[in-house]
Amino acid sequence: MDGDTLYTIGELARRTGLTVKAIRFYSDRGIVPPADRSPTGYRLYDIDAVARLDLLRTLRDLGLDLPTIRKILDREVSLPKVAAAHAEALAVQIRTLRLRRAVLTAVARRGSTPEEMDLMHKLAKLSEDECRRLVADFLDAAFGDLDADPAFAGIMRSMTPELPDEPEPEQVEAWVELAELSQDPEFRAVMRRLAEDHAAENGGAGSRRDAIATVRDQVGAALAAGVDPASPQADPIVAEVTAGYAHLVGRPDDSGLRRRLVNRLETANDPRRERYLRLLAVVNGWPAPESPAPALDWTIRALRARNQGCPSPMQGP
Repeated sequence: MDGDTLYTIGELARRTGLTVKAIRFYSDRGIVPPADRSPTGYRLYDIDAVARLDLLRTLRDLGLDLPTIRKILDREVSLPKVAAAHAEALAVQIRTLRLRRAVLTAVARRGSTPEEMDLMHKLAKLSEDECRRLVADFLDAAFGDLDADPAFAGIMRSMTPELPDEPEPEQVEAWVELAELSQDPEFRAVMRRLAEDHAAENGGAGSRRDAIATVRDQVGAALAAGVDPASPQADPIVAEVTAGYAHLVGRPDDSGLRRRLVNRLETANDPRRERYLRLLAVVNGWPAPESPAPALDWTIRALRARNQGCPSPMQGP
C-alpha cells in the first residue's frame, strides 16, 4: 500500500516533478524530513513527503517564503490565516500597480514634466491612511471645533475625497490637483471663513438652510429671464433674497445686513471653492455639481448697485 511505501529521493522527484536538488534542499532544511534511511545510508521518504512537497510547491507559487511554509507544514500556524494575510498583501500590491498604471496614462495624456510626474506618482501611491490624514488635515483647518455639530460632520463627509481602488487617469489627475489645492493656506482660510459664517447664520434663526443655496434658488428665475441685476425689475428679487437672509441670521433687513451678505457671497464665490467641489466630484465619481457662480455674481452686482449711497435698503436717493 502507498502508506507503507518508501521512496528514494530519485523516485520522489519523479513522483512530484521536482528536481533531486530541490528535494535535497528542502530536506536539509527540515521542511521535508526523510522517514527512514536505506542500509547504505540513502534517504527514504514516505507518502507524507509527497503531500508536503505538493503543498510546498503550491505555496511557493503563491509567493510564500520558506520559513512561513515550514510553519504551515508543521501546523505551527493555520493555512487560512496565512492565506488571508497574503491575500491582503496582494490586494495592496494590485492597488499600487493600478495606481501606477493610471499615473502613467495620465502623464502620457497630458505631457507632464518630470517634476509633475514625480508629484503625481507620490500622491497617487499614498496609502489609504496617508490619504485620510492629508484630507483630515485640510478639513480640520476648515471645520475644526465646529464638527461637533451634526450638520458640520455631514458637510465634512460630503467634502471628503476617496480615490477608488481602480482609478481612471482623470481621477488621478483630479486627486493630485485637489491635494495641492487643499494645502493652499489662502484656500484654507476661505473655507474657514465660510464655515464660521455658516455657523453664525445657523445660530440665528436655528435654520439649517445655507445662504448660498437660498440665493441660488431665489435668483435662478431672474437669471433665466435675463433680468439686469441693476434694473428696477430686480428690486423684488433682491428684497426676497435679503428678507430671507435676514430671517436666516435673525437680524434686521438693513444696509448693514446687505453689506454682510455681499461679503458672505464674495467669499463663497471664490473660484477655488468651486474648483475643489468639481475635483471632488471627479475623484469620487459623482455627477458634476451645478455652478453657483452665476447666481452669486448676479446677487453681488444687485446688492452693490443698491448699497452705493443708500443708507437703508430699497430707499431712493
